[in-house]
Amino acid sequence: MKSSAFDYVRAETPQQALALLAQHGEDARVLAGGQTLLASLNLRLSQPTVLIDIGGLADWRGIAVAGGVLRIGALTRHVEIEESALVARHAPLLAQAAPHIAHRAIRNMGTIGGSLAYADPAAEWPACVLALEGTLVAMGARGERRFAAADFFQGLYTTALQPDELLVAIELPLLQPSERQDFDELSRRHGDYAIAGLAARALWDGQALQAVRLAFLSLGDRPVRARQAEALLQAGPLDSPRLAQAEAALRAELQPFADLTHSAAAKTQMAATLMRRAIARITA
Repeated sequence: MKSSAFDYVRAETPQQALALLAQHGEDARVLAGGQTLLASLNLRLSQPTVLIDIGGLADWRGIAVAGGVLRIGALTRHVEIEESALVARHAPLLAQAAPHIAHRAIRNMGTIGGSLAYADPAAEWPACVLALEGTLVAMGARGERRFAAADFFQGLYTTALQPDELLVAIELPLLQPSERQDFDELSRRHGDYAIAGLAARALWDGQALQAVRLAFLSLGDRPVRARQAEALLQAGPLDSPRLAQAEAALRAELQPFADLTHSAAAKTQMAATLMRRAIARITA
């Protein structure tokens, strides 16, 4: 299929992009990397009257440490995150997750902001930002708004962004001295959407875990925190009984969606396996 007809405007400045979005509202779609949007246009799942190209806006691209956080511009491409020394040092979870995103050709074009704004529950970046308790920065006609990751993802392909707002940056806390981060996912083939995935972080002192965060992808209509399992894992010295209790809690609190090839029970089992593997690596 081919897309329906639309007007195309390439924004030359952030101000022009925001003005165009305010003018056209829900009739507009924003083109960044285009790796999701172009497919939805061709399938006519999206039929805008105007396409606003923001790909050339350097103000919303780049990776830097500023104000005590790692700030990543929304137009930063996946491959730039994958290869960034700053990311590897301050947010290694992202460096681990990036190679799981589709294939190299996709990572060369797709942007972190596009992925987060699209809010696919099977995508890697939403789970990572949730696990790291990041802040998402949006800009609109009324100025800047900031969202905690837990408040940003509101359902299937749904976020807290208003129609006249654009995601412009992501801010992540810097890695702490005793902090460990781990990402893994299970898929049928490399590059396929994950059947289940886990972005995990924790503080480890050699005996006990603190500040445990387990954010699962592909198990619901948004990235899912396993808060009961987190609480048990950090309730005392880590031993086999505590890990078993955490796994039982995880199985009880998760309610994954079945898909065409995997039952909810199978996905729950995968989630438990991912958690055990992550804890083993974090405490190694």
